[in-house]
Amino acid sequence: MPFNLFSTLSNKQILDVNIGLEREGLRVTSEGTLSLTPHPAVFGDKKEHPYITTDFSESQIELITPVFHTTNDAVDFLDSLYNIAALELDNEFIWPQSMPAITPEVEDIPIAIFPNQEKDEQYREYLRNKYGGKKQLISGIHINFSLGDALIQTLYTKTNQQKSYQAFKHDLYLKLTRNYLRYQWFLVYTLGASNTIHTTYEKKCVDTMEEISPETYSNNKAISYRNSLCGYQNKEFIELDYSSLENYVDSITAYINHGVLKDIRELYTQVRLKGKGPVYSTEDLLQDGIEYVELRTIDINPFVKSGLSVADLNFIHLFLLYCIEKEEPPYEKWQLESERNIQKAAVEGQNGQLMLQQNGAEVSIRSWGNEIIQDLLKMNEQYELPFKEVLKAKEDIIHNPEKTYAYKLGQLCKEKGYIEAHMELAKKHRDAAFRERFLFKPYTDMELSTQILLKESVKRGISFGIMDRKENFIELIKGSNVQYVKQATKTSKDQYVAVLIMENKSVTKQILKRNGLQTPEGEEFFDLASAKESIHHWVNRPLVIKPKSTNFGLGISIFPKGAGKESLIQALNIAFREDSAVLIEPFIKGKEYRFLVIGDETVAVLHRVPANVTGDGISTIQQLIDQKNENPLRGRGYKTPLEKIQIDENMKLFLEQQNLTIDSVIPKGEEQYLRENSNISTGGDSVDVTDMVPISFKKIAVEASKSVGANICGVDMIVEDLTDDHSPYSIIELNFNPAIHIHSYPYEGKERNIAYNILQLLELD
Repeated sequence: MPFNLFSTLSNKQILDVNIGLEREGLRVTSEGTLSLTPHPAVFGDKKEHPYITTDFSESQIELITPVFHTTNDAVDFLDSLYNIAALELDNEFIWPQSMPAITPEVEDIPIAIFPNQEKDEQYREYLRNKYGGKKQLISGIHINFSLGDALIQTLYTKTNQQKSYQAFKHDLYLKLTRNYLRYQWFLVYTLGASNTIHTTYEKKCVDTMEEISPETYSNNKAISYRNSLCGYQNKEFIELDYSSLENYVDSITAYINHGVLKDIRELYTQVRLKGKGPVYSTEDLLQDGIEYVELRTIDINPFVKSGLSVADLNFIHLFLLYCIEKEEPPYEKWQLESERNIQKAAVEGQNGQLMLQQNGAEVSIRSWGNEIIQDLLKMNEQYELPFKEVLKAKEDIIHNPEKTYAYKLGQLCKEKGYIEAHMELAKKHRDAAFRERFLFKPYTDMELSTQILLKESVKRGISFGIMDRKENFIELIKGSNVQYVKQATKTSKDQYVAVLIMENKSVTKQILKRNGLQTPEGEEFFDLASAKESIHHWVNRPLVIKPKSTNFGLGISIFPKGAGKESLIQALNIAFREDSAVLIEPFIKGKEYRFLVIGDETVAVLHRVPANVTGDGISTIQQLIDQKNENPLRGRGYKTPLEKIQIDENMKLFLEQQNLTIDSVIPKGEEQYLRENSNISTGGDSVDVTDMVPISFKKIAVEASKSVGANICGVDMIVEDLTDDHSPYSIIELNFNPAIHIHSYPYEGKERNIAYNILQLLELD
């Protein structure tokens, strides 16, 4: 068929979309039995939580994304929600399939508890009594989809409509819905992944199948029992009027009045028309109009951690555009035919000879599926859309049922059994979540400290907004409490003057001294010439040369054994390139530690080990650095737990003091430091020592922070012997914007939940 609705539009205009995702998942024990524990308390009030709540059962987690404008971002956020939820479960896992795990007797299935929400609990009891508690445990993916406003406006103008804009928009979504229902069997076949059930599921369903492996039941042809009569569906066939919004609502109301439905929420069709309000009711739908459609056909993909891949969501997106464009046949009994087709595809889809009904005539599932996929390929080509690869993969599935998710799952269950197969996947996904625990997709372009704070906020039900992505400026919202935060630790709790003090190392030292705190003496220079004139006083003395007002170890040179005049002048040149004022201070003996103070408490202490490599007797320092930088935990721009080791003038100068260059070969097993300063930002390693630090030093750090009026402060302290309460120490710097990722995910030692400390300071939890 020729396509013309989107002609003359760019592919960017055509793909203007709003997508929100919901994914349900059962909490299960390591043995694959339904968890009977309460919803994890760390997630807070599930009634108010915008991202993590429960569905029917207390054991059924529901993950909800905000609305995004790209499929990548929507799936990425869903994946991050999975990571957050999975890693908070204590010896429990998220079941990876739509059909339930080992289920207890119906009366033992815990219904979701909502304090002071008796109507919600009563409604769930009504559903359990009517449909059965085990069917209520079926989980899936819901997709909330709408075209972008700009796209609808463009189409409205392009088609020169005589009707109102809202009427045109309603007609688009009503047509999409009608065609979606006609062709939904196609999505069931290509994406279905719930073709096996456990012996503890509904007996009347189990009895219609055969045992394909211990405790595993199927008919060897099924694609999606979730979309079959063994799934979660209304008791009787519901035929609605999709000719207009008013007729749609009237037809639902008729079923409610006849007692078939309790209210609109009980309408379990594969697609729902939704308004913009938070309440789903016929009254609100009429008042608000159609804002989006909710698609309910999609099974959880057990082979994908989030339950839905970007490729499959792109496929669905194109399919929906096809439903808007596809001409409708005049066949009147299309809804009944659609219902029969989805039942057949769900239960017998792997049978390549299966016959469906197309406008009253028989057609093979393979022939009709190929017809649709060819239409999609033509549409993709005509509009120059980027989905050819995924369409070709689905074309292959049409002709080869053994490439469906259902077939692969069936084979896995035959090989390992229902519980072992699914628990293996659940554990694999949890392990993957742990490996990604420091990331918060789709915001991985932001600084890691900001990602960590956002992730902790989402976990605890705090809404967020990205104010300025490049500047890492966010807002956090809990009720009437709105907090603006930049780079995770710049908050309203610190006065601007405190920041100015900490920016100025000279002023900081004066204030620390007035408060009886130890800090190194030294000299301050405002031009290179004056510094050179006085440098002879420092020749061959252990010293530090550093810019007055920089962070992240920029421009710092350290000479623990002293250095000649030429090297010191070189260090001065490096420092003056970073700032207009430079400090020269005596080198303090001991190890350097970062004390992180939040409020009145030292919440973490880190030993920062200078950038280093370990020799192998063959590789040069340059090669050893390259090898160490391959670690996926190392990156650039503070977006990973560790920074890549950078070769710069400071490093070369440091190596020169040891008669080495980056081309030197280090003996096997010998550790070689690459610079004296221990900043993580220059490739150093972070080691958590919080629990080893005497209380006396933690108190000193708090006193230092309070002396400048800071609530969030990174106190850099050199301590000669950390195990000795009375050991000499010196505070070398206070930082007004301390990174939290180095404490949250250290190279060695305990990971600290610093983001939660910040949320507590901001009174958001």
